[in-house]
Amino acid sequence: MKELKMDRKTRYTRMVLQDSLIELMKEKPITKITIKELCENADINRTTFYAHYTDQYDLLRKIEDEVLSWLKEAIASLIGKTDKHETIKLIEEIFQYVAENNRHLQVLMSEQGDIDFQKELFTLIYQECGINPSADNNRDGNTKELYFVFVVTGSVGLIQHWLKNGLNRSAKEMAEIIYNMAVLIQ
Repeated sequence: MKELKMDRKTRYTRMVLQDSLIELMKEKPITKITIKELCENADINRTTFYAHYTDQYDLLRKIEDEVLSWLKEAIASLIGKTDKHETIKLIEEIFQYVAENNRHLQVLMSEQGDIDFQKELFTLIYQECGINPSADNNRDGNTKELYFVFVVTGSVGLIQHWLKNGLNRSAKEMAEIIYNMAVLIQ
């Protein structure tokens, strides 16, 4: 019973620290955020912070790793799907995840976020789908890969726009828009 309580307490502490970092990143770059203000904002003492993370960059990296891990699983479930309704449902699940985690993702995918994370996001998508957009064979314009890069870049841009505009459409609507746009330009 004590172990379960510790797990709950640890999860809470990590959640509060993650939320605190994201909140501060809305106002300033991570390079200007101190551990002291991060802990004050989270109402956590520094000793507790250091029990979980080495510094603010480690905390940010853990947040980013969670997103990338989830995305990798989501892409794996999407690959090879040919049924329209099943594909739209899986894309909708991605949008639902974005909606549920919008406070973090809005910062991570914005100008305030880590550009390396954004590059990793694209790299992960391309690798999981077997695409290498920077390969020399793309100099000849492999149409399938160029199309894929276009769809992925446009989809991520649409997600960023959706986040910036307060999730003004449902996850289902966004999934249908992305699916229909991808089919249209194919």
